[in-house]
Amino acid sequence: MNIGFLAAGSRKDLIENFCVAYKYILAKHTLYATEMTGRRIEQATNLKVHKFLSGAVGGEKQFIDMIQRNYMDLVIYFYNPMMTSPNEPDIVEITRECDRYTIPIATNIATAEAMVLGMENGDLDWRMSVRAEE
Repeated sequence: MNIGFLAAGSRKDLIENFCVAYKYILAKHTLYATEMTGRRIEQATNLKVHKFLSGAVGGEKQFIDMIQRNYMDLVIYFYNPMMTSPNEPDIVEITRECDRYTIPIATNIATAEAMVLGMENGDLDWRMSVRAEE
């Protein structure tokens, strides 16, 4: 499955720790992330991450394009709901596109853990048939 990662500046440590904790599951899948998030995941886990540009210079658009092509199977986006920054990807647009293409999205660690563990149990295998229909 294709898993996409995004993290606001204040949440990069959290996504890095999350990936370390679930490295054994994530290693079985193809990972995508914006530049800095991807670099941090790679350094922490030694997993291969396909990196888009930095979110501020087009990575967000590349990420959304993957969603619109129905190529992501799961998106994990840790953002800080207490802060907004023009340099951070737009949570509303990303969530809207995930909903449009029936792509599960987790915006907090509790949901991300449930989704990754569910994915490991085969609960998200239906995504393969959805992608095949496109």
